[in-house]
Amino acid sequence: MLKTITGVFLSLIFITAFVSAADAAEYIGAKKCKACHMKQFKSWSETKMAKSFENLKAGIKADEKKKAGLDPAKDYTTDKGCLKCHTTGYGKPGGFVSLEKTPDLIDVQCEACHGPGADFSQIMKKEKQFKLADVKGAGLTVPNEKENNCMECHGGDSPFNEKVDAKYKFDIKDRLKKTHEHFPLKYEH
Repeated sequence: MLKTITGVFLSLIFITAFVSAADAAEYIGAKKCKACHMKQFKSWSETKMAKSFENLKAGIKADEKKKAGLDPAKDYTTDKGCLKCHTTGYGKPGGFVSLEKTPDLIDVQCEACHGPGADFSQIMKKEKQFKLADVKGAGLTVPNEKENNCMECHGGDSPFNEKVDAKYKFDIKDRLKKTHEHFPLKYEH
């Protein structure tokens, strides 16, 4: 009886894991986003987010690391606490795993704020015009003043926030403007 219950339990775990993996959206990387969003890509490329992984390397941003109580000589490129905010999709299905396995997902790319792009990309291939609600159903998020996931990295337990530096203030309106100007898109939405 115990063997049967154990077998059923393990089967359910396997099926759940398989279905969850199949249903999980996949991250595609900013290089694929730029095909339709070149102006946003170029603007984003000039932000700190586009170079955030570099900051995890030993010797980079040494003064800032010291101020935050971090060892500036340490390489943080494999530190789980850092990767969630310096890569795209870390800890999520289809997201950043390691520099060796998923090098195209380093830095804070489009999908870190807008969600995994594979499903959205498939809609774009089929339809050149669509409603924003259709892509939101495919997992696209549009950060705004009320709905955003910015504070996951710009607040909370990050060593680089107002707890460490009283001058640090995160303003979503200002950040959205600085991140990328919203130019007309290649295709109507």
